[in-house]
Amino acid sequence: MPDALIHVLLTLTAVVALGWLLGRVFRFLGQPPVIGEVVAGIALGPSLLGRVWPEAAAFLLPESVAPFLGVIAQLGVILYMFLIGLDLNLNVLQGRARAVLSISQVSIALPFAMGLALAFFLYPRLSSSDVPFLSFALFIGVAMSITAFPVLARILSDLKMQKTPLGVLALACAAVGDATAWCLLAFVVGVAQAQVRGAMIVIGLTIAYIAVMLLIVRPSATRLLARTGNGELTRTVTAILFVALLLSALATEAIGIHAIFGAFLFGAIIPHDSTIARDFIHKLEDTVTILLLPAFFAFTGMRTEIGLVASVEEWLLCVLIIVVATAGKVAGAALSARAAGLGWRDSSALGVLMNTRGLMELIVLNIGLDLKIISPTLFAMMVLMALATTIATTPLLRLLGITSTSQKPEPIEAATQQVG
Repeated sequence: MPDALIHVLLTLTAVVALGWLLGRVFRFLGQPPVIGEVVAGIALGPSLLGRVWPEAAAFLLPESVAPFLGVIAQLGVILYMFLIGLDLNLNVLQGRARAVLSISQVSIALPFAMGLALAFFLYPRLSSSDVPFLSFALFIGVAMSITAFPVLARILSDLKMQKTPLGVLALACAAVGDATAWCLLAFVVGVAQAQVRGAMIVIGLTIAYIAVMLLIVRPSATRLLARTGNGELTRTVTAILFVALLLSALATEAIGIHAIFGAFLFGAIIPHDSTIARDFIHKLEDTVTILLLPAFFAFTGMRTEIGLVASVEEWLLCVLIIVVATAGKVAGAALSARAAGLGWRDSSALGVLMNTRGLMELIVLNIGLDLKIISPTLFAMMVLMALATTIATTPLLRLLGITSTSQKPEPIEAATQQVG
């Protein structure tokens, strides 16, 4: 255990420091710093450090440390998804749900369908008979459908577009789309972990859990906040929130989906504009994003071996995955936005924004690898796809001439009325 602690501390030190450094480099290049943090985790694994200095990689990230680092990584992701849920503004959909729902759902449905079609081509080449084709195909469909809501928010903030009509619409569509994608992933996990009967039980328990959270826990949380006057975040309230968060995460893990679903939903049911929610985010965000999330990036880096994508055929398959993922997401969002009334330039820009994947995709891919739905080689290809689609967002927006000055900032109500 002492040796494991030394290695874990060294790993966290290295990935936090390198992530900060590469984050500054990527920010200078016009990219969100989170890209640098992801690249830092991959660079410390077998893909780079393991190739150029195997002894250092073996000392920094020995296989024996993986379980300990994995627990920290999972805790970091659970807390991160709780913060994402806390920051989710469900009120943005009131009175303008039709346009947002149509764009978000088409931008999920088209890449999902294209992912299912691609699975027929990938399955005989990158999977085995041990993996049921249905689980494999459904997972590929979900992986193609993800939009990284938090990374998208950071990109829009860096470009000072978060209050423009296009930025508000993109955030609303990404929030709704991600909720749909998480539900789809929950279904896939249920199918993958059980027989048909067992999968139906998992789905039924999941629906019951969501109903309890929305119909019982949410009103209780609202009453608790009202009783405290939405005032100061006391130690008692903090303890109650942490206990409820852990119980929610434990419930979904016991059901058979994943602890992150419970964390996300519990965060989402707490009024995002309450003082307690704001204080909780303010106090927890830096610790989670700077210290704990890098553990997840390092853990992902340990499992990502880009060298597995070695032959010309495998690199062509990787390119094909990137092309299909991009085409499905961009076309789905752009065409539905155009049908809803946006101009072609703004519709295309919305499609580019919705193609951002980043951290959310990595979370999904790690779930698929843990469940052995995808192989390490396909995992590496999909990680490259997540990075490529996220890195491409800012340059493509600039190519389309979309900047913070290309649109006048408008209230949130006007943003979706233009397409509603």
